[in-house]
Amino acid sequence: MLLEIFYWVLNMSIIGGLTGLIVALLRKIPGFPRFAAYFLWILPLIRLWVPFGMASRWSLLSLISRYATKTVLIWERSPGPDFSMTNSIQAAESYFPIVYKSNLLDNIFDVASVIWAIIAMAAILVSLLLYAAAMRELRDARHLRDNIWISGKIVSPAVYGILRPRIVTPPWIADKDMPFILAHERVHIRRRDNLWRAVAVITACIHWFNPLSWIFLRWFFSDMELACDVKALKALGGEKARDYAAVLLACASGKCNFSSAFGGLKTRMRIDGILSNKKLTLLSTLAFGALIASVAFVLITNATGGL
Repeated sequence: MLLEIFYWVLNMSIIGGLTGLIVALLRKIPGFPRFAAYFLWILPLIRLWVPFGMASRWSLLSLISRYATKTVLIWERSPGPDFSMTNSIQAAESYFPIVYKSNLLDNIFDVASVIWAIIAMAAILVSLLLYAAAMRELRDARHLRDNIWISGKIVSPAVYGILRPRIVTPPWIADKDMPFILAHERVHIRRRDNLWRAVAVITACIHWFNPLSWIFLRWFFSDMELACDVKALKALGGEKARDYAAVLLACASGKCNFSSAFGGLKTRMRIDGILSNKKLTLLSTLAFGALIASVAFVLITNATGGL
């Protein structure tokens, strides 16, 4: 069972890596909406978790399958779409259960699957321990109001917790800066960003052998903050962009022992994005919407045919 899981994890990692690279290129398009870049990361996430998908001749994999990958048909419907699994490894001669083409391949994958499982479980365990340690450090935080808490153990505001998230700020935050911070952090809470962070980290742990998964994790967190900035500024009003950027810069000073949501990494890039943010016209919104829908369909579907 472990051997089969590992085989399909390898296949998912290859296709997920390709999907993530395409998303990474799209997010570099000048004027590409931040919320769209954030949303598109769900495509490689799905590819890294789900081994099967609907077959389509318009899929990017239909083109790639001519040269570098094959598909395994798992459900054929007539009429209606077929469902298949992408098979990039091509090391097996039969599937369900997997039978490898040689005893050597069988032995290699048998050992590799055990190593993969041990390291993946260890990485997930370490992540859980770090999360528990961060939450334990905040047990003595002082309640201010609603779901807002104050702790001297952090130097930058952040949202902590997944099921019952709460906003935690350091004591030095000025009252005049609180509206900007709360606007940002409440966007994180409404979007369940801490839950998506946890899913993204676990995904990277499962695909620990793929360096792209860790790069995508960093880019995903970056786009999460940029999209959050745009949404918070929309609620505050675009005329407050410079004040918002000033508060962000203040929160980014110093080192933080915990992951911070407001004064996170790449502060200069975030400030540039805040100050240069422009409202999309209806036409550009429709154009980007059509582009996103097309990209999603092309990347999330599998090739037609089967082995």
